Amino acid sequence: MNLASSGSDPRYGHRTVRATVTLSGPGGAPMPRRDVTVRQTRHAFAFGNIGFDLIGYANGESATADSPFGGASLDQAPHLAELWLSLFNTATLPFYWAAFEPRRGHPDARRLRTTAEWFVERGCAVKGHPLVWHTLAPPWLLELPPEAVEAEVRARITRETRAFAGVIHTWDAINEAVIMPVFEKEANAITELCRRLGRVETVRLAVDTARAAQPGLTLVLNDFDMSPAYEHLVEECLSAGITIDALGLQSHMHQGYWGEERTLGVLERFARFGLPLHLTETTLVSGDLMPPEIEDLNDFQVADWPSTPAGEERQADEIVRHYTTLVGHPTVQAVTYWGISDDGAWLGAPAGLVRRDGTTKPAFDALRGLVRGEWWLDPTVVTSDDDGRIVLEGFAGAYEIEADGRRATVELSEPGERSLVAELA
Repeated sequence: MNLASSGSDPRYGHRTVRATVTLSGPGGAPMPRRDVTVRQTRHAFAFGNIGFDLIGYANGESATADSPFGGASLDQAPHLAELWLSLFNTATLPFYWAAFEPRRGHPDARRLRTTAEWFVERGCAVKGHPLVWHTLAPPWLLELPPEAVEAEVRARITRETRAFAGVIHTWDAINEAVIMPVFEKEANAITELCRRLGRVETVRLAVDTARAAQPGLTLVLNDFDMSPAYEHLVEECLSAGITIDALGLQSHMHQGYWGEERTLGVLERFARFGLPLHLTETTLVSGDLMPPEIEDLNDFQVADWPSTPAGEERQADEIVRHYTTLVGHPTVQAVTYWGISDDGAWLGAPAGLVRRDGTTKPAFDALRGLVRGEWWLDPTVVTSDDDGRIVLEGFAGAYEIEADGRRATVELSEPGERSLVAELA
């Protein structure tokens, strides 16, 4: 019996599995001619969002209070949690050093560890962002001599990767290294460290320290700079023998949707390195666009930036086009949308998928229609053949199989064809 979903769409052949599954019952006996219910439980592809809004909720905090990480108010958190979990499977948590450790030696590890565990318990993967970044470096770091700064950075990387072992397996090892040594907007010790070591050796410091502290991590080089300067840095790092596991590409589109042609051009330029691509920070606004002459998005400050009906329709169309382009490219492994709600959104932009009043925008429904609709296998009943087999075809991920009141979960994380036995218990 063939069990096919939209995974048969030729645009997504590199995302799909086709598995001949033999059902095995008590004592290993095959289960022929059984009614079998198959349901998808998880995507292998990382459909992510930040989890900043849910830190207080995951920690059982009831009072509405400002979070040092930003995000929506706590009174919306239960509703946002439900919406979040209905769509995403990968959470990015904030490790901005200045907020994480405002006083030296007093990191906010407990709250973030509890939050990470909350997501893991609900079947989500968790990513830490970032280990090294010049922006939001703690002011107390400036009081240390240069050699002590390097030692403190190494100690911070080691501490965080070990403290979150078992719940965080992916980290942005270093963020925005292209601009790091020339950053002049605010004094910080990380920029000074990068000037002393150089970009490549600063990347090595971040990556090698994290890998030595916690082998097996996925370590991402992340940047907003999609110019040849970032390509050159990647080339230099790889030539220097630095093992980078994935390239992070930020795509904050506050000034307008990139379009398919530009997006594919960026993907092809970075795909040549043979590394998985993570679209780490994606936004599309549902209101007026930021003026194109703004070079640093942080320089655009407005008192009120509303979502509009026309903007929401545009955002919905663009999010479908953008995600379809990304999922259709074989090198892309993960996409993280940067915020679920307009309440507490970065720069106050209407870039969330949920309005400030908690109602979903068309973009939320459109994206969910892809992730949990077109690219998802709904619970389906089929009949096993005379040898107890079914053929399951769909997007790579996890599937639950049930027959005769017995269940088994099969992990089909890698695309392609295979045969396997599912022991139902």
